[in-house]
Amino acid sequence: MEGKMKAVRLYADWEPKSDFKLGPKDVDKKQTYLGSKAWRNPHIQIEEVDIPKPGPGEVLIEVKQCGICGSDVHMAQPDDDGYIWYPGLTGFPCTLGHELSGIIREVGPGAMDKESNKPFKGGEIVCAEEMLWCGSCKPCADGYPNHCERLDEIGFNIDGAFAKYIVLPDKVLWSLEPLRGKYTEEEIYKLGSMVEPTSVAYNAVIERAGGIRPGDNVVICGSGPVGMAAIAVLKKAGAAKVILSEPEETRRKLGVEMGADFVINPAKEDFAERVLEITNGMGASLFLEATGLPTIVYPGIEKVIWEGKTLNSTIVVVARAEATMPVTGEVLQVRRANIVGAQGHSGHGTFPRVIEAMASGMNMLPMMTKVISLDEVPENIVMLRTDRVECKISCKM
Repeated sequence: MEGKMKAVRLYADWEPKSDFKLGPKDVDKKQTYLGSKAWRNPHIQIEEVDIPKPGPGEVLIEVKQCGICGSDVHMAQPDDDGYIWYPGLTGFPCTLGHELSGIIREVGPGAMDKESNKPFKGGEIVCAEEMLWCGSCKPCADGYPNHCERLDEIGFNIDGAFAKYIVLPDKVLWSLEPLRGKYTEEEIYKLGSMVEPTSVAYNAVIERAGGIRPGDNVVICGSGPVGMAAIAVLKKAGAAKVILSEPEETRRKLGVEMGADFVINPAKEDFAERVLEITNGMGASLFLEATGLPTIVYPGIEKVIWEGKTLNSTIVVVARAEATMPVTGEVLQVRRANIVGAQGHSGHGTFPRVIEAMASGMNMLPMMTKVISLDEVPENIVMLRTDRVECKISCKM
């Protein structure tokens, strides 16, 4: 397939801060793993680009749906000094977008469907991981693709899915066929675009935090898409009381729709006292920090762990933040508590499990609160800097 297509592209100036040093995986003036230390004056524009061609082991996907992620917002958001907010892997210029679903339209030599172990034929409906792990570095060889040392990320340092077509390697594709018969075609593409953020939540609360036992209480701090998805995942896993802490009323109502049993407004209520009251003094087995405000949120979590009756609580940190958490070691020691970090969504069968969970009734559709066109993507990325009403905004191609 040849020709041109419109794409949402992010540009920024390479102006490293005085304390920035090129790391072994950085490329001068091209990409870095410390985005907020090097990229300045970001701006988005829609422009015509060439339709890419799949090579060996790759396929061309016609994108049907692509969601806006908080990472897209923070890559395009300047701080007071003009530097981007996003602290991670970035390389510009780059087509944004990584929460995608679509149809395979062209198949490169040797591109295989890992689930059927047969070559792709074209016409398959798929979603994709955004982390293009190498498979051969030590973390990948040890079974930790989320921590690949030669990582590329679609929509971060290589071209993403806010465009009509994208080329991706076969290894990161997952079939959406299990959703057929359960949802309409339009709903399948919507759900397919939410597999990636839901898998981030699944990786955090199931893989990294170790999951829960049916009947456990859990607390979600923050109701962005990952927090919302964690509500659904943990309810599906058998949580007794899912408690959402979120100051925005619209988000609290949506949290209930996603499966939360109780909601707390931490701006008007004492977070720790309410959690202990709701759980009859037990506390919770799992706390998800999905706000990106650890200095504000963590002290309340620690108080619940200290005063509650539940031992072995796990706090899993999924939101990206540069701030230092104010941790009291004595609380962790006495209460046998744990803090773990969570990054990514790849490996461990996470994507197919999330798809099967959706197929068996874990409906993520309420999380998508707004559908837009490609031309509307830039203004909505900017709007999400301050908007706390919309949850998942998605682009329909």
